[in-house]
Amino acid sequence: MTENINILVVDDIKQNLVAFEALLSRPGINVLKANSGVEALELLLTNEVALALVDVQMPQMNGFELAELVRGSDRTRTVPLIFLTAATHERDAHFRGYEAGAVDFMYKPIDNDVLLSKVNVFVELYTQRKQLARQLEELRQALTLNEMFTAVLGHDLRNPLSAILHGSELLLRTNDDPQVCTNARRIKFSAGRMAKMVDQLLDVARIRSNGLVLEPAQIDYRDMCQAIIEEIAEPQQRARVELTAHGDTVGKVDVDRFSQVLSNLIGNALQHGTAEAPVAIDIDGQQADRIRVRVRNGGLIPPAQLPDLFNAFQASPESRTSRNGLGLGLYIVKKFVDAHGGTVQATSSTGAGTVFEITMPRAAGAGTLRPGA
Repeated sequence: MTENINILVVDDIKQNLVAFEALLSRPGINVLKANSGVEALELLLTNEVALALVDVQMPQMNGFELAELVRGSDRTRTVPLIFLTAATHERDAHFRGYEAGAVDFMYKPIDNDVLLSKVNVFVELYTQRKQLARQLEELRQALTLNEMFTAVLGHDLRNPLSAILHGSELLLRTNDDPQVCTNARRIKFSAGRMAKMVDQLLDVARIRSNGLVLEPAQIDYRDMCQAIIEEIAEPQQRARVELTAHGDTVGKVDVDRFSQVLSNLIGNALQHGTAEAPVAIDIDGQQADRIRVRVRNGGLIPPAQLPDLFNAFQASPESRTSRNGLGLGLYIVKKFVDAHGGTVQATSSTGAGTVFEITMPRAAGAGTLRPGA
């Protein structure tokens, strides 16, 4: 059922109120009548009003004074006001009226057709504003529900995925049947890929809901990179990775979050780089206040993709084809680096390959990555 729209008419002459009610009343429109400024304020405090028609010349509190009080309240400041006056078109009165918050003036005797036309415009604007507010609230609730669903789903998927990973690992260790081992490796790879997707969904849910609280600790960036290389690279891939370091590579950083950054960039470099070109990781700690990490591979990123590379769900064409990711990895990389107060940028060109460069403050403090940051 559609709620009636209220229009307030303020006039100290009763016959005028009756006439306005007869003119404006129709299905869906409710005319509220006030014969003084005080009564008008009471009605405005208890009713939502689409438009107020206010007589200027009233005893005790005139229309200008009422308008100033209406504009001074958070609840009523957005109510459109049309002044009704029998006075001549005086410039000073116009100036004071618009200064008090009027959107229009009408002069008595009122032209009914003109008044109805103006009222209809404001009723339509009010209806559109209410509809937009409802749509925004529905969208907000849908986003909240979606983020909650993602977090719950990700959390509940972790236990069965762990069981699948452990089971496949056990099969590989205890069975010599080639067909069983092939299937076990396939299960292990697929479960690991799904676990990575779940972790990304959980990270995005945290970023977009309650925020991520950083817990910085002192660590050597070189040791962190070496650990990631040994963790994510297959033995035959490690020979492709070249790690170099210069200067003091010890800094303060959230180890878990920055390890995810490195894991993502190094994993992408191994996956999308050319087989003949090495993956070069260079850590530059020669500056007193910052540490730079560069991850280079021989692959190329199309120029059209570079501007949106760190946006959510911008998976590479290779990822879309092989279904290796959700397109959230680089989005999470940027959010984590931003949370530390650092920067990350990507360049890609023929000859130089693709380079991701991260610049981190050497002493990143504790902070929180807030939703929408």
